[in-house]
Amino acid sequence: MTIAERGAPVIVTALMGAADFAWADGLRRAHFPPDRNMLPAHITLFHHMPPSLLPELADRLKGLCRGPAPAATLAAVMSLGQGVAYRIDSPGLMAMRDDLADAFIGLLTPQDQARPRLHVTVQNKVKPDVAKALAAQLAADFRPRAFTIAGLAAWHYRGGPWDLAMKAMFRG
Repeated sequence: MTIAERGAPVIVTALMGAADFAWADGLRRAHFPPDRNMLPAHITLFHHMPPSLLPELADRLKGLCRGPAPAATLAAVMSLGQGVAYRIDSPGLMAMRDDLADAFIGLLTPQDQARPRLHVTVQNKVKPDVAKALAAQLAADFRPRAFTIAGLAAWHYRGGPWDLAMKAMFRG
């Protein structure tokens, strides 16, 4: 691990299946302000883990991915105030996240100690009326559906686009 990597916080995400990723990322590219959209669509599990945890974290993510992918549902359109997201319901993914949180208790930021609302952001950092209009547009024909969780990943955050540290795909 380089010096730069040791100092870069680690973000943990769930990886989407190819079709769901293409759909979500297309919406993100269409609706996220282009000058602020530095990332592809993602589902964040942890926002800021200490980089010193990466070796153990990688082992744990690989271990979780030895089993089956958790079932997930694209459940609802979510307002973020200045943006819009789709809520993801997945008790199995949340249980995996809880296991990781328990393993690293005491090392998590206050934000990561709290249970997240799993979601895929398609728009953020816009005026509330713009977000409200998109939420209404997306909600008009929304129907809950199955959503594929394909793997787990850890990323280095260095102030801009994330750099992949490792990923593991579900095998079970």
